[in-house]
Parts: sequence; structure tokens; C-alpha cells
Amino acid sequence: MALGLSLSLAFGSPQAAEAPVSAVRVVARYPHDPGAFTQGLVIVEGELYEGTGGFGESSLRRVELKTGRVLERVELPSRWFGEGITDWQDELIQLTWRAGIGLRYARASLEPLGRFAIAGEGWGLTHDGRHWIMSDGSADLRFLDPVDGRELRRLRVLDGAAPVDRLNELEYVRGEIWANLWYQDRLVRIDPADGRVLGYVDLSDLWPAGQPRRSEQVLNGIAFDRETKQLLVTGKHWPWLYEVELVDDRAAD
Repeated sequence: MALGLSLSLAFGSPQAAEAPVSAVRVVARYPHDPGAFTQGLVIVEGELYEGTGGFGESSLRRVELKTGRVLERVELPSRWFGEGITDWQDELIQLTWRAGIGLRYARASLEPLGRFAIAGEGWGLTHDGRHWIMSDGSADLRFLDPVDGRELRRLRVLDGAAPVDRLNELEYVRGEIWANLWYQDRLVRIDPADGRVLGYVDLSDLWPAGQPRRSEQVLNGIAFDRETKQLLVTGKHWPWLYEVELVDDRAAD
């Protein structure tokens, strides 16, 4: 998502949840560009890609994981605010916030391939192998046709009877949709069949205790390597990117 809330809301306590909460173990910490307003994160075939936001600052990047060095970058026009990204076959797909368009790139070269229309706001993006799955900041997920970006259906995300809104960056992890919750230091795990919340992942210990944190430095960015099972997370303007693993949830083994 784009802009911040007040400091009083930032990193506030999550709502009461019926679903279980999982902890994580940090496997590794890598450098991350602190100038990157991270909106999307993807790792595919061992290569890391990042989408960043900000008017006049939005980009799509190929990044060296172990050093955080930007190997290749495509800048978006200054009138567009970049949002979530996902891989699709041999392409990368990137949303914009309020411009009403999505962008397609060749993954090998980052060469632009075309655009498609989206209604309303674009936030996060992932795919399940058949559809693109998009968030817009509400409690609804949209399933899109990868041919033209046309919306096929919507899915309401519920923890018990309560809608879970502010769904942000998305990743498809072992048959589940995982989402950042805007201004919360946790992820939500969603059943793609019915929108039921399966659990939460607590990442509140990632930011070092005692280190100042600005309101815009929210957790945002999930990447899952389907081959190695490597799980990566970061945040907007974070100087680190973490590899983590769940320590108390067999469903994610």
C-alpha cells in the first residue's frame, strides 16, 4: 500500500483473532536497500525481484539476494505509484495503486510487454497457477484472468465471522494465500477455497529492539521459492531482508 497512517496507529496491537498464531525462526539476514519502498517481492528460479512504490520513485528491480545489490532496474513513469508484483510463466506482473493499470514485463530482460486494466486500487499480487490474485486494501481478494486481467470472482477473507481487511502484499505458499496486514507485524494465512483464515505468522521480533522505526517502515514483502521452500520477508525502507521458517506449525512444513 502507498501512504502511512498516524504514528498512533503504526505497529498497533492486532485485533483479537480466533485462528492460531505461529512463531518464526530467523535463518538468515541479508542487506536490503533502505531506500526501497517495498510493495512486492518475488523469488523464482533463484532470482529475487522487487517492486517499489512512490510517485517518481516506483520501480521493478532484479536484486542480488545475498548483498541486496540492485542488478537491474526499470523505472515507472512519475505519475504511477508501483504496487505488488508476481511472476507468471516467463513474465513479471506489476500493479499500480490508483492509475487503473497493471504492467507486464519479460522476466529475463525486464522489458515491458504491455498493460491491462484494473478497477479501483491495486495493492498486492500473487498467483495460484491458474489465476492472478489481487488485494485492494479491503477484506476481499480478486481472482483475475491472466490473459487480460479481467476479474473473475472475489473472495472475502474471514477470521471466524470477522472480515480481515487491510490485506496488502500477497504470496502463494504451499496451497495457501499469505498476506501482509497493513500496519501489523504479522502475516495472515488464507484458505483460497473459502477465504477462511488458517492462522497468523508473528514477525514482531524481526525489527531490532531499541532501534528507532519510522511510521512508514511497515512490514511488507513476502517471497516464497517453490523449489527450495525458502521464505523471505522484508518491509518498506527496511535495511534488512530476512529468511525465516515457521517453528510451530506443521501445516507449513
